[in-house]
Amino acid sequence: MQNEILTATSITKRYANHTALKSVSLGVPRQSIYGLLGPNGAGKTTFIRIVNQILAMDEGTITWKDEKLSLHHIYHIGYLPEERGLYKKMKVGEQALYLAQLKGLSRDEAQRRLKWWFERFDIMSWWNRKVEELSKGMQQKVQFIVTVIHEPELLIFDEPFSGFDPINVNILKEEILRLRDQGATIIFSTHNMASVEELCDHIALLNRSEKILEGRVADIKNTYRTNAYIIQYDGIENSLRPILHPSCQILEENLQENLKTAQIRLPKGASPNVLIENLLPHVTIHGFSELLPTMNEIFISKVNEFSAPSR
Repeated sequence: MQNEILTATSITKRYANHTALKSVSLGVPRQSIYGLLGPNGAGKTTFIRIVNQILAMDEGTITWKDEKLSLHHIYHIGYLPEERGLYKKMKVGEQALYLAQLKGLSRDEAQRRLKWWFERFDIMSWWNRKVEELSKGMQQKVQFIVTVIHEPELLIFDEPFSGFDPINVNILKEEILRLRDQGATIIFSTHNMASVEELCDHIALLNRSEKILEGRVADIKNTYRTNAYIIQYDGIENSLRPILHPSCQILEENLQENLKTAQIRLPKGASPNVLIENLLPHVTIHGFSELLPTMNEIFISKVNEFSAPSR
């Protein structure tokens, strides 16, 4: 499609006794953060390696914009694998320069861009240190710089926050959002659902080598809404049960604090206005919001649904 930078159609990859991907089709919109989700062994890394042309698919097609994906497109892609890939005995700056030049930059341009990134991450002091002297997180930070240094149109990050403390995770998240806002498209493979909530515009969920869910995060959450609401209130000491309509279901109540809370599910099609009208004669409402499912809850629900034996 015109708005997609990468379109995969019916991708299948088989090994001797295992199908890693089974007719997977998905489209990555331009200038978006696209979450590639799934349990271990779902096929995420296989798909990423096919896009990077490390592996060949057995069936299917991948198009880059309007062209069939080819070797020359690799220069438009930056790939940060989960595994560390730096040479332990080389100095950090020497290695970064070498890898940047492999991606088509002149030595002068590579030095200029690396200096900007090293100063941005406050790591110029690492330039002459050997990679083996760096922690796992420090190595990942250097690899992040090398991944983005040639300013590719498509960035692929496989568990990019692995090995980072919370402060550096936030720094990296800010950089990923900034790169998206400046025009890059990002495929983001992770198990961390909280990161998906914060960063991703679109997601695809793989399980047992198949795609079982794809779409905009906001649309998916809207699809799985359960008509449940959380209310903060005061004015009565006991449960809301006696004053609610019998069709309302109390999911959880906290009656211990001065400002009490309750999670209430309404029957399908019921308006939240009816609930408010029901409560107002009895309590003072301080907060009222819809309780949308988290991506983690949707993830678990879909995986369990897909994995359940058919009857």
